[in-house]
Amino acid sequence: MSSSIDFNKAAYIKSVGYAEALDGQQGREVAVTGRSNVGKSSIINGLCNRKSLARVSSTPGKTTTVNFYSIGKGYLLTDLPGYGYAKRSDAEKRRWSGMMEHYFNSGREIALVVQLIDIRHAPTDDDIQMIDFLTATGLPFLAVLTKKDKLSKSAVVERLNDFAVLLKPYNPLELLAVSIKDVESITGLRDSICALTVKDSSL
Repeated sequence: MSSSIDFNKAAYIKSVGYAEALDGQQGREVAVTGRSNVGKSSIINGLCNRKSLARVSSTPGKTTTVNFYSIGKGYLLTDLPGYGYAKRSDAEKRRWSGMMEHYFNSGREIALVVQLIDIRHAPTDDDIQMIDFLTATGLPFLAVLTKKDKLSKSAVVERLNDFAVLLKPYNPLELLAVSIKDVESITGLRDSICALTVKDSSL
């Protein structure tokens, strides 16, 4: 079975800022999640071979909506708002929490979650809480360590080994280290997403 995902055909669909507007799924979804400033928008642009499909900002907490992109027939790429940004107001945090709860509990067909973690740091409490949730709900997820270009090659290997031990109890489908400056690593991530969603759809 060949995957219907085609990142080269990615196109923006819509942005949703409130839980009530999240109804009406249009396909199987590959959801990208991670803390604020982990590099979600850059990774999405890299996957889709585009420079500005997703808006990139150096300011944490910039993405506050759920953004949907079509990635071929029957598939969506979903950019979830980053978590863990301390400067958000209580009202904003409640809105974020409501959106996430509704997103994951609205009966959507989530083919895969791409969980991003900054390779330079230990997972935050919010990272672990998110991974705990994915494990508890049985959602298939891929653990992706971002910004590997910030470390030496030997340090990347060391961090991969550390994360492999740390994440073993959570059974991620794969553990990868990537950088938007390393085309080969982004190609590997793209291939893994396609392969894992094909595997999932054939069960």
